[in-house]
Amino acid sequence: LREINDRYGSKDFLVLTYSPVSSFTEKETILNLQLLKSKIEKLTWVDSVITIIDVPLLKSTDEGLMDRLKNYKTLAYPEIDRERGFEEILNSPIYKDYVISKDGKTSGIVVYLKKDQRLAEYIKVKDKFYNQLISQGLTKDEKSNYKNFLKEYEDYKNLYNLRNHQNIAEIRDVIKKYGESAKIHLGGIPMIADDMMSFIKSDIIVFGIGVFVFIVLTLWLIFRDIKWVLMPLLGCSTSVIIMIGLLGLIGWKVTVISSNFIALMLILNMAMNIHVTVRFLQLKREYPSYSKNEAVLIACKKMMLPILYTVLTTICAFLSLIFSGIKPIIDFGWMMTLGLLVSISVTFLLLPSLLNLFSKESEINLKNTEKSFITSFLGSIAKKSRIFLFGVTLIIIISSIVGIIKLEVENSFINYFDKETEIYKGMKKIDDELGGTTPLNIILKFPTKSDNTKNEEDELDDWEEESDTKEDKAKYWFTRDKMDKIIKVHDYLDSLPEIGKVLSFGSILRVAEDLNNKELQSLEIAVLYSKIPEEIKKEIISPYISVENDEARIAVRIRDSLEDLRRNQLIEKINDEINTKLGLEKKEYKLSGVLILFNNLLQSLFKSQILTLGIVMLGIFTMFLILFRNI
Repeated sequence: LREINDRYGSKDFLVLTYSPVSSFTEKETILNLQLLKSKIEKLTWVDSVITIIDVPLLKSTDEGLMDRLKNYKTLAYPEIDRERGFEEILNSPIYKDYVISKDGKTSGIVVYLKKDQRLAEYIKVKDKFYNQLISQGLTKDEKSNYKNFLKEYEDYKNLYNLRNHQNIAEIRDVIKKYGESAKIHLGGIPMIADDMMSFIKSDIIVFGIGVFVFIVLTLWLIFRDIKWVLMPLLGCSTSVIIMIGLLGLIGWKVTVISSNFIALMLILNMAMNIHVTVRFLQLKREYPSYSKNEAVLIACKKMMLPILYTVLTTICAFLSLIFSGIKPIIDFGWMMTLGLLVSISVTFLLLPSLLNLFSKESEINLKNTEKSFITSFLGSIAKKSRIFLFGVTLIIIISSIVGIIKLEVENSFINYFDKETEIYKGMKKIDDELGGTTPLNIILKFPTKSDNTKNEEDELDDWEEESDTKEDKAKYWFTRDKMDKIIKVHDYLDSLPEIGKVLSFGSILRVAEDLNNKELQSLEIAVLYSKIPEEIKKEIISPYISVENDEARIAVRIRDSLEDLRRNQLIEKINDEINTKLGLEKKEYKLSGVLILFNNLLQSLFKSQILTLGIVMLGIFTMFLILFRNI
């Protein structure tokens, strides 16, 4: 993905959906868009801004094709026929469903961010170290250098994230000022990344407080005494504080997955603390002759083994996550393992000390509870209704197997978020009206000159012999054979319902052919390419053609919010049908992009769940076998 982004000049960008009160042909709307664009462009971190008023209009005049390309106008020009220009954008193979919605009411504003050269260099060095590590290994000095570099890289990444947060806040302030004349939503990867971090920080606080309140209420219901509430609570809080300190010291990053560790630690620790406290109180009630010291010591001895086995089986479950192959999940497994070790240490070191120091002989009292109706009822069923129990169990097992067979690995990124959040609104709008959200690249590979036998048009043979420089290569590269192949794949992708916007050099070619009223041949395409102004070439050709590498890129966006979207099936279908239906060999194309990464994550997660579940069951079986010594 990084290689392709680098080759085709991909930049980080934000997307604004802009739905004005009046039409895009109105002078007031054009003026408001110009003001908004001007305000965004003044932000120091913005590289460029593309809006509907920057789109080159080629049908709005009756000049020749070359003159139109050189002297193109936009909707912002005062003398332009706006109705005619807007109609052209609305029906353009390039811009419809991209910068303008089908109904013409919503436009996309693309805000390209300045590239952080220092971060780019850090990533290159990081990749170099990592590739060497997995291919041939690192020497002792290189490992030391790598470790120091990672610290430096993480420090700069944190600074970069902080700047990104400030940038998002800045652009949101700008959007607020123009919210009266249009409905504006913000989208894009940098905004999602920043909001995700904000959600994580918020969730840690919300979950932490929620679990804390739950623990206080639970302890109060059990003990009905503030002292017995405070002591276990202090043990839980101490474990979490120590764990947070250790994470900071080690340098482990908290992610969306691992942000739950505080809530889990509090709950698991509370169970341990309640067990020890209740055992201590029971011993004092049953054996009044025991001193506090003796009762604490015996309670700890009696509870050590059961709690140890509980912790070990739970650690076994979390440690199984290290086999998942997904870094955030592996980190979460190690975090919870460390957290449980901290919890058991605090339970048997701090809590006994608190019990010994703060409990008074006269206050120690645990009333006999009446026989529980629920446990008595369940116990009775277990003893008397064996056939009924086995029957219900069999039905549950069969239902579970049927459910497992129907299980699918799908998750909509949009639906991770609440419908009222800016992320959801922006992404949903882009998904529904501006061609989809999740990017996918299809890279078409053409034979190089050395591989190429006489299969190109004869009219270009002389050019091929002239020179092999990059500039001259472009002159003979654009053949009808290549163009037809690009258009064939483009049209196939466009026919799939899961796919939103498809952009390729074929889109540009169709515009040129429409303006010329005929199909362009190899020589004409090559001449057209050479005559196109560099600024237009950079915007509409370079992202889709790599003459130097004999490649073409078809950029696709997937409609992520479709209910029946099956990513893995879609990827397999595209991979298979480009070969079987369109006749391209497997080596002639490759799929890449965020969709592939996201799908790989989901598939890895599914496989790792099966693997980790097997390891967990084996580990728990071993624990039980050691504990009970009876199969």
